[in-house]
Amino acid sequence: MSVREASKKSEQKMKKTIEAFQHEIASIRTGKATTALLDRVKVEAYGQSMPLRQVGNIGVSDVHTLMVQVWDKSMVAAAEKAIRDANLGLNPAAEGQSIRVSIPPLTEERRKEFVKLTRKFGEDSKVSLRNHRRDMIQEIEKLEKEKEIGEDERNRGKKDADDLLHRYEKQINELIAQKEKEIMEV
Repeated sequence: MSVREASKKSEQKMKKTIEAFQHEIASIRTGKATTALLDRVKVEAYGQSMPLRQVGNIGVSDVHTLMVQVWDKSMVAAAEKAIRDANLGLNPAAEGQSIRVSIPPLTEERRKEFVKLTRKFGEDSKVSLRNHRRDMIQEIEKLEKEKEIGEDERNRGKKDADDLLHRYEKQINELIAQKEKEIMEV
């Protein structure tokens, strides 16, 4: 393995960390209806727990309403219960084979909680990024110890690791700021 390969490997891991963070914050309520709100909802169906998306179609009816069109009529009650029990502060209402999910406006206190949660997810992601950087540096030091690279290349590799970390931490900070803005908009 070379320094370049270690760098590429770390960058791939960092990109996956960013993607996971984006997915994580997509499910945080902003007061507006978005299908991502229901991504984490699991329904007890056919003897197993499955994502709501596998039980029906989720769509945005209007800015404050989601509609879930359940495919199997016998699953409507289970899907409604799963949404209610998902701890999202939502109160679904079954209407035939559909479930209407009204998104209530967020209180100031609830908005602040969501901002805090976004920052926590961001900090967890930054820790993950730092771990990837540490792994890259350890790999580079191992290469130097095995006499595959010299001191200059090791130093360049460490600088690359730091640059990667700073670039991806900056991305996370931008995503946090963007999500906070969405949450705090009234």
